[in-house]
Amino acid sequence: MNFTWLLGLFILSHPVNMPDHLAITNNGLPLSVNNCTDLSMNIPELPVINTEQLNKCMDDIDKQVAKEPKNALIDKRGNMLPEQAGYRLHRQIFTERVYSYYFNKDTSKLELPLQTIYPKVDSELLENIRNAKIGKYVTSFNTYNKERTNNIYLATNAINNYVVFPGETFSFNKVVGKRTTEKGYLPATVIKRGEYSEDIGGGICQVSSTLFNAVDNAGLNIIKRFSHSRQVSYIPPGRDATVSWDGPDFVFTNKYNQPILIQAKTVGNNLMVEVYSSDVINFNPKKVPYLPYDLHKKGSPSKN
Repeated sequence: MNFTWLLGLFILSHPVNMPDHLAITNNGLPLSVNNCTDLSMNIPELPVINTEQLNKCMDDIDKQVAKEPKNALIDKRGNMLPEQAGYRLHRQIFTERVYSYYFNKDTSKLELPLQTIYPKVDSELLENIRNAKIGKYVTSFNTYNKERTNNIYLATNAINNYVVFPGETFSFNKVVGKRTTEKGYLPATVIKRGEYSEDIGGGICQVSSTLFNAVDNAGLNIIKRFSHSRQVSYIPPGRDATVSWDGPDFVFTNKYNQPILIQAKTVGNNLMVEVYSSDVINFNPKKVPYLPYDLHKKGSPSKN
């Protein structure tokens, strides 16, 4: 006798009364979810669950209760900010409870089962990989150009505290995300096809270029790196890394057997990117060129 026949005999031998409404609670409090009001197929005497509706129900629940985990961070003063665990609906257990409710009508309420999500970077790991500086680069910018400076601040903050694990690839566009006004980015000068123009996020190429030289100094593998169509003034010729959301990206891979930590910040008119790792890392640093001191000290003009 195959499984289908056994299932049929089980259903016939367990008549049910399909409930009209499934009461869902979170920490004992009622949770109102539109797509969870009726999860049955409304077939008399058969406890058949509408799986499509159940998936919509779980999606709606996650929108209300899910919380993303937060990695441990190092603040501007060098203090450790501990990680925070997140959580989301435990879909397997919730599904089992829904079926049990419709089959057995065990209880009038269904308490949400939540699944803990642990952050990728905890305090212990971060403390271990902040010890050895393996790469560094500094550029300067004109703080009087408020729009460009604003964009540099935002992109710098986006890459700060980012950890790249062994074998992982870092994409500047992926980490920083799309540069939009909703995120606070402002129009500033950019270089397009060899000409200067205005665009949202102008100036962030100085962040990607400074990052490129820092990770190159650390001896990491550069996968993608493109120069501007004309020379920029904040970095030596040929040492820039232009980026655009729908175009060039700066990408590198951590070839070492230890995670690496990116620390990025602005100090006055200087943009500094440092690369750290564990003190047991075996790395191969590379010498990278700087601008002449007088040009570096003045800060770059307001060009991308």
